[in-house]
Amino acid sequence: MPLRHDPVLIAGFLVVLDLAGTFVFALSGAMSGVRHRLDLFGVLVLSFAAGNAGGLTRDLLLGATPPPAISDWRYIGVSFAAGFLTFFCAPIIRRLRSSVLVLDGAGLALFAVSGTLKALAAGLNPVAAMLLGVLTGVGGGMLRDVLVSETPAVLRGELYASAALAGAAVVVLGHLLRVPSPTGAIIGATLCFALRYLAIRRGWRLPVAGQPMRRATDRPADQDTPVPREGAT
Repeated sequence: MPLRHDPVLIAGFLVVLDLAGTFVFALSGAMSGVRHRLDLFGVLVLSFAAGNAGGLTRDLLLGATPPPAISDWRYIGVSFAAGFLTFFCAPIIRRLRSSVLVLDGAGLALFAVSGTLKALAAGLNPVAAMLLGVLTGVGGGMLRDVLVSETPAVLRGELYASAALAGAAVVVLGHLLRVPSPTGAIIGATLCFALRYLAIRRGWRLPVAGQPMRRATDRPADQDTPVPREGAT
């Protein structure tokens, strides 16, 4: 069931969402590289990987080849611009380490929404569209964490994929109710970001295998690593 709006406007709106998500996730990837004291090349690799992995995977699954992440200069330019900006502003970035979590949440929201909208525009059913939206949202963060030898947040009990799923579900519901796509996207992205942000601030976590449920004030089990907890996602 394709989107019922002007395809030109929808295409332009999706590109804006995609580029915004790419820039935000690229910033989070570059910040992670600075935190792990990588060189300029390493920071740029992380910024490109974090900014494009989710969208690239989505486009390949939808049959959009070559994917815009490598065929459209804007995605490469946005990713590298975020990497250079972060690298040369490293002293400021180090004082704002917790901002990587906020940027990660913003990137998650933007990509979850854009991935769902793109899947709906391609004619996928609502369930498949939601799943593809979640994959788009978590892909960049997962690859970023793997490249710096961290367990991805989505696998560590974080309220991460669940937040992306909630945002994607709002977009799909709005589509079924014939709500204009930009309105549904804004509401879905806001919900996803709010859930992720509150989970970070209040310590909301999903149950972890083999461990009892913890209160928000309890010390997470993975804080025995030397890397500061706030930069783990």
